[in-house]
Amino acid sequence: MPYGDPVGDLLRAAVADRPLEEVADLITMLESSPQYAQTTADVLRTAGVDRSVEDVARLVALLTRPPRQADSADEAIRAAAACRPVEDVTRLMTLLHRTPLEPHCGQEAVRAAATGRPVEDLVELIGRLAGSRRASAGPPEAEGPRAPGPHRRDTAVRPDGRAVVPGAPGGVVRAARRVLHAVRSWDPHPFLRAAPWPGRLVVVALAACGVLYFPPQPGGASLGVYAAALGLSAFCLVLSLLLMVRPSGPVLAGSVAMPATLAVAKLCGDAYPSTRLSQAVDLTLAPAWLAATVAMFAALTSLAALLTRPTPAGADGRRPAGPVPGPHGAAD
Repeated sequence: MPYGDPVGDLLRAAVADRPLEEVADLITMLESSPQYAQTTADVLRTAGVDRSVEDVARLVALLTRPPRQADSADEAIRAAAACRPVEDVTRLMTLLHRTPLEPHCGQEAVRAAATGRPVEDLVELIGRLAGSRRASAGPPEAEGPRAPGPHRRDTAVRPDGRAVVPGAPGGVVRAARRVLHAVRSWDPHPFLRAAPWPGRLVVVALAACGVLYFPPQPGGASLGVYAAALGLSAFCLVLSLLLMVRPSGPVLAGSVAMPATLAVAKLCGDAYPSTRLSQAVDLTLAPAWLAATVAMFAALTSLAALLTRPTPAGADGRRPAGPVPGPHGAAD
C-alpha cells in the first residue's frame, strides 16, 4: 500500500492498531468482494511485516481455521518470511510449526525464505534454526537449564512441496557411505579378524539401520519427537563406527539393545501410539516391515558377535607370562 494514499493509510493504521480478531474479520470481509482482491493482499502483506512475530502467527491461525482454506494467509506468511530480519523469520518458523496449523503454513514460510532471501541470510537462518533445535533437545550442562519449549526445526522444500531438513538426508547418506566404504577397506580389529562373520555383518546392519530409520520430514510431530528420531538414526551410525574401531563388550551390548528396541517399537508402536519412541520410529524413511526386519537382523547378529567375542588375557591378545621361577623353582 503506497504511503500518502488515504485508503492505504487507513488500512495500514487499522492493521497496525486494531486487535487481531478484528483484523481477521476485516480481511474476511474484503475477501468477499472480488474488487478488493488487491487490497486484501496488501492488508495481508502489511500485517506480515508490521505486526509482531507472535501476532503474525496468531493471525495465520485465525485466517486458516476451518472452514477457511489453508492458503488464506499465504500473503502474510510470504511477506514476513521474505522481508523481516532473519531473527524474526527464525521465530516465525518456530511458531508456525508449534501452533496447530496445517503443514502448508510452515512450508509456505520455508518457500518464501528459500526463494526470496539472499544466500547469506539463508546461511544465517539455517544456523539459527539448527541452534534452536539443539537448545530444545537439551543445553550443555555448563550452561544450565533453559526454559522448555516445543520448538520445531524448520525445513527446506522438495520440488513436490514436501518439507525436508536442509542438508540432513545427504549428511546421513554420506555418513552411511563412509561406513560402508570403510567396511570394505579397513584392517579389522583383532576381534573382527577372529570372528569376521558376525562382526562385519553387525557393522553393515547398524549402518543400514541408521539410514532406514532416518526421518525425512517432521510431518505433524513435535520437534522433540523429530529430534529423537534423528538421534536414533545417528546413534546406529555411531555404534557401527565404534564397532569398527573398538568392538568392546559395552558397545556390542548397545548394538544388541538399540536395534532390538527399534524393531519392537516399530512392530508394536500401534499399541502405544502416544509414546515418544513410537512416534519417532513412525517418521522413518523405510516402510515398517523393512525397517523392523533390518533392525531385528542387526540385533541378532550383534548378539551372535557378543556371544562369540574372544576374551584375550592380555592387551595384545596373548596370555601374559607366568611368574619367573627363582633358582630353587619358586617364583622370585
